[in-house]
Amino acid sequence: MNKDKPILLVEDDEVDVMSVKRALRDLNVTNKLYHAGNGEEALEILRDPENERPAIILLDINMPRMNGIEFLKVIKMDPDLKLLPVIMLTTSRADIERNESFYSGAAGYMVKPVEYKQFVEVMRAINIYWTLSELPE
Repeated sequence: MNKDKPILLVEDDEVDVMSVKRALRDLNVTNKLYHAGNGEEALEILRDPENERPAIILLDINMPRMNGIEFLKVIKMDPDLKLLPVIMLTTSRADIERNESFYSGAAGYMVKPVEYKQFVEVMRAINIYWTLSELPE
């Protein structure tokens, strides 16, 4: 991923967390990975001055306490966080959630495939795109 900065994964499903970690390892992505189980935990990570800003946020939608779209709306209103690129990484194929994600400032929307090989290809696409992208400082 871009410039060896960390990745923030906001995901409440432990199986999906393990799949992301495994896929990143299989793709030889060595960036540090921060993990939050919901939007509130993710905000704590982002607002902690001890943590390096992530290059990208991978964000699930359906989570307890603060879901992905609620989190996305909060960070896009925060002048210190609004430029962080956010990719929705979710099982939802619902048009309303996809549209609301983009209206709220998501940089992309990826549906998590069930099969691991396909999941790795989704992660490969995210890695290639963000490795080549120039990000704001």
